[in-house]
Amino acid sequence: MTATPTSSRGAAAPTGDGDRLPATIRATWKKSAIGYSWKVKATIRSLGFRRLNQVRELPDTPAVRGMLASVGFLVAVDGQPWRPPRRARYKTPRARSAKKHSRGR
Repeated sequence: MTATPTSSRGAAAPTGDGDRLPATIRATWKKSAIGYSWKVKATIRSLGFRRLNQVRELPDTPAVRGMLASVGFLVAVDGQPWRPPRRARYKTPRARSAKKHSRGR
C-alpha cells in the first residue's frame, strides 16, 4: 500500500505524469456585505475574502461554485458578466422609526 505524497497544506502534490495544476476560478469581491444576513457574510468569509475589490484564485470545485452562486450578487467571477443588483436582496429588514414618520417627513 503506497501513500500519495502531500504538501504541507494537505493537498495532493503533483505527480510526474502531466504535472497539471488544479483548475482555478478568479473571483473578485465587488459589493459590500453590510446589511446582508449573517449567512451571506459567512459565505464571503469562507471564500477567503477580507476586503472589497480583493481578487482570489479559488479551486474549481462544486462546493466553491455553489458558494459563488449563492453570493453572485456581491462577487464577480472572471469570464462571467457581473452587474450590481438593482435592489438589495437578502438584506436584513429593519423597523422604521415611527417618530420621524409621524411628523410627515
